[in-house]
Amino acid sequence: MFSGVLKKMTTELNDSVKYYLKLKNDFVAVHQFLDQSVTLDLIGYECLNCCSTEIIFAQGFCKKCFFESPSAGDWIMRPELSKAHLDIEDRDLSYEKKVQLQPHIVYLALSSHIKVGVTRKSQLPTRWIDQGAHQALPILEVPNRYLAGVGEVALKEYFSDKTNWRKMLKNEVDPVDWESERNKALDNIPKELKQYIVKDQLEPLTINFPVNKYPEKVKSLNLKKENTYTGTLKGVKGQYLIFEDDTVFNVRSNEGIVVDLKINV
Repeated sequence: MFSGVLKKMTTELNDSVKYYLKLKNDFVAVHQFLDQSVTLDLIGYECLNCCSTEIIFAQGFCKKCFFESPSAGDWIMRPELSKAHLDIEDRDLSYEKKVQLQPHIVYLALSSHIKVGVTRKSQLPTRWIDQGAHQALPILEVPNRYLAGVGEVALKEYFSDKTNWRKMLKNEVDPVDWESERNKALDNIPKELKQYIVKDQLEPLTINFPVNKYPEKVKSLNLKKENTYTGTLKGVKGQYLIFEDDTVFNVRSNEGIVVDLKINV
């Protein structure tokens, strides 16, 4: 039996991605439990910021912290709103400078179809793994989050910025001509960002996930409603646990809930 507050799984890129859950007193190698029966029980809640036991509001935070914590600012989801490069505070300028004023990557990724996205350079390839991307290719490397947001906004005119998570989990992947897609991106990058084009990586990184069986009809587990679930783990992709009965559980979207995790031998 393992117990603790859920946080997104940490990952290690290998021939197949390795997944780890860091709970209170345990470090669980989730990929090692494929084809085994797993039970999840909801025990309670713990805000990732203040440790309050109030119900989680969003992104692992209680309602108060979601609206006050600098790590839940609007610029997280919309990097074009970043202002640290102008010395303008949103919620905590020191934190915002630390995160925003570092190299960022604008990339194309293939999880269900080609999408454009932004991440800190230090978060590669973690960001791509978390999205369940089979392949990904950096397009721009810029010095701050704001410029990455500018690039992403421009490319959203030509590429989706959303993953079809159901198709991703069912392993339904559109065929891609990477040379053509990269050229389309380069043709539509704003002139002021051309100097940041990544020129030393022309082929995408390929990522393999530990999945023995993909779901045919995806059923999302709402542990807050069900309180308990038992199923045979068949795979891990993105931040999802995939079970034999086509149930999937998104670990990241359930950050902040406290669970008991049991491997049934």
